[in-house]
Amino acid sequence: MTVHPADAPVHGAVYGSDAMRAILGERAALQRMLDFEAALARAQARLGLIPAEAASAITAAADATQLDLPALAAATRNMGFCTVGLVKQLSALAGAEAGRWTHWGATTQDVLDTALVLQLRDAIALLDADLARLITAFAKLARAHRNTVMPGRTHAQQALPITFGYKVALWLDPLITMRERLVQLRPRVLRLQFGGAVGTLASLGEDGPRVAAELAKELDLALPAITWHVARDGIAELGCWCGILGGTLAKPATDILWLMQSEVGEASEPAAPGKGGSSTMPQKRNPIGCEYVIAQARAAQAQIPLLLGAMLHQHERGAGPMQEEQLALGQILLLTHGALATLLPIAEGLEVDAARMRRNLDAGGGLIMAEAVMMGLAPHLGRGAAHDAVHHACDVALAEGVPLAAALARDSRIAKLLDADGITRLTDPAGYLGAAQSFTDAVLRRSGA
Repeated sequence: MTVHPADAPVHGAVYGSDAMRAILGERAALQRMLDFEAALARAQARLGLIPAEAASAITAAADATQLDLPALAAATRNMGFCTVGLVKQLSALAGAEAGRWTHWGATTQDVLDTALVLQLRDAIALLDADLARLITAFAKLARAHRNTVMPGRTHAQQALPITFGYKVALWLDPLITMRERLVQLRPRVLRLQFGGAVGTLASLGEDGPRVAAELAKELDLALPAITWHVARDGIAELGCWCGILGGTLAKPATDILWLMQSEVGEASEPAAPGKGGSSTMPQKRNPIGCEYVIAQARAAQAQIPLLLGAMLHQHERGAGPMQEEQLALGQILLLTHGALATLLPIAEGLEVDAARMRRNLDAGGGLIMAEAVMMGLAPHLGRGAAHDAVHHACDVALAEGVPLAAALARDSRIAKLLDADGITRLTDPAGYLGAAQSFTDAVLRRSGA
């Protein structure tokens, strides 16, 4: 039975992703714990600390499909952690002689943390691959619509003309930065945890550092300068990165949602039979994908305070923070990837209505070009006088329902300076795009796509 929708067989279809569930699920976690135990045995055998035959037997037995899960659950309920029951079963599966050497010099948190890191390595790879795919999709969209003129909006109102390529580039640029951040945080997250009871490896004596180095090599993880049982900054950084990525994903989802509004209709999620439909209104095509991007991003962000609170450990081993971290981190990663996976097909199949963009530009009767006209008149009238003249023309256009160009032509101050061609030139949205296209090009160069 499940409680969280992201873990449910039905609602899990719209929350999270099967790929991330496979990486972070309990079965995968148990296998990664066994992978740690097997790698530890192999590393210690190479150093001559345990028999090679024991390492081989432990490695062969380290298969999660052989575990007695009900017995492991009972042991976990009794101990509070699954590690003791897991090691007991692994020892039995490896045989009496080899089983004597399992978990040699390790502690519960070494197993849990390193297993988590192995899972996080796969999770980061999944996020990175899909983020690269999203960057490619938005880069293609920005390039295709580099010159597609549309209304730019501020405070939910038309402001100045932009291109749709520029709008997409505004979505794209932070995603490129997020991928750079992911590269930067990898070495701070993908580190071995191996310290024994209080992090000093005292049970292994002088061999402790040698075992740690060999184990890090075996697992292809970075060897930290010191154990990080109570230093959770790397885990917290990854969680915060997810929160920022969620906000970065929710931005285009929010824009697309509003562009799909009936009165706007400038872009929409890709069509599919029944997608975004209503149970009562056959005409509806709801922005359902965008809604789930935003919901999952916000839900992931809501877990981050719990993850940050889990950084507060007492002394050399905390009482409680580990459990808090376990409750938060998996949901953060699952929901973040769910948001990313939901946005991907929207980005790759976005339907853009350039003709509707133009109609919406023209629907305002040219008022969107008021700043352009003001700046064209300012060298002759001064900025203040130009502002007043254009403001008056806007009032006339609104009051009488005439285009701004007609109101401008009727103003004697303006008519002395601008003929009909001049007014047409200053009220053409395509002529007042500023650096929109060069900015778009710069982002496309950054993307490498």
